[in-house]
Amino acid sequence: MSDAGTLTRADLADSVHESLGLSRADSAQLVESVLGHMCDSLADGENVKISGFGSFILRDKGERIGRNPKTGVEVPIAPRRVLTFRASQSMRETIAQGS
Repeated sequence: MSDAGTLTRADLADSVHESLGLSRADSAQLVESVLGHMCDSLADGENVKISGFGSFILRDKGERIGRNPKTGVEVPIAPRRVLTFRASQSMRETIAQGS
């Protein structure tokens, strides 16, 4: 994992390389393929569920009235699609334990 505390694509590829013994190029290609497939599925409107990890869920939010906090003026907020992540129970337990 990088020094900033963020897991990157390169970190994932390195982990695949060390765990499976694939070449670094093949490991990077595998990571890109998995992430690309996930992105394509989400772009097509499908939710993505990874057992033991969590679910990426798409939600359509309707138009609503918001308020500019600086001026107090009401403005319409356009309808949009948002992506949320819900961690699995086992992931939540692992995070709560700190390991």
